[in-house]
Amino acid sequence: MAISTEEMRARQEGVQASTQNIAQAIQEVSDRAQILVREEIELAKAEITEKVTVLIRGAVIGIVAGVFALVGLLFLLHGFAWLSYYLLPVPDQTVFWGFFLVAGVLFILGGLGGFLAARAFKRGSPPTPQLAIDEAKRIQETVKSEHPEQTI
Repeated sequence: MAISTEEMRARQEGVQASTQNIAQAIQEVSDRAQILVREEIELAKAEITEKVTVLIRGAVIGIVAGVFALVGLLFLLHGFAWLSYYLLPVPDQTVFWGFFLVAGVLFILGGLGGFLAARAFKRGSPPTPQLAIDEAKRIQETVKSEHPEQTI
């Protein structure tokens, strides 16, 4: 059972080719893993940006609602001042009803803005990249699975 030189050379070349194929496969897996990680990072950035934008929009609407409520309070107080003036024994004029009407409209706008701001805060917080996390879990399940083609 002597092995000829040619057979020995063929076996060595086969081992070298097999080693090169394994190295290539490892390099491909590494490259694809890097691409996956980069894509997951980009997805997380996009998701965080979207949620932070919703939070900022909610904050701005909340500030505007607060301004409307404050101006409404000023009109209400001004109206009460006029009302108290007209309750004194002076000629009967009803200027205060205009102040009350404006104050009521401003309170309605402030309440609507506050409601919209609360909805935006609930929808936008906490700013976690949920889609990226779910995708990473699916990738992990695929990698660990015995039959990766069936996990997706």
